[in-house]
Amino acid sequence: MIVTTTNSIEGRKITGYKGIVVGEAIMGANVVRDMFAGITDIIGGRSGAYESKLQDGRDTALREMEERAAALGANAVVGVDLDYEVVGQSMLMVSASGTAVVVA
Repeated sequence: MIVTTTNSIEGRKITGYKGIVVGEAIMGANVVRDMFAGITDIIGGRSGAYESKLQDGRDTALREMEERAAALGANAVVGVDLDYEVVGQSMLMVSASGTAVVVA
């Protein structure tokens, strides 16, 4: 499955459009991670725990989007967009959307 943020794939021709596909992941954070992230914010630096959670959410959303595209008979997804939202006080939502297509 080819997945790209561009609207076309160099050297490949889009022969069919299957529709918009979306994948979502809602990930919960925990109190220990929040505490260590708060300490990191105070002393500076990067929060590895949150970066890891973002990566997990992104991977899950993209995988779900690809599975939905494959179920429609697509072999590529173009125009992919990733969005991140905070839900409530401790939940992170990652969504991936794009257009499922068939390329030759």
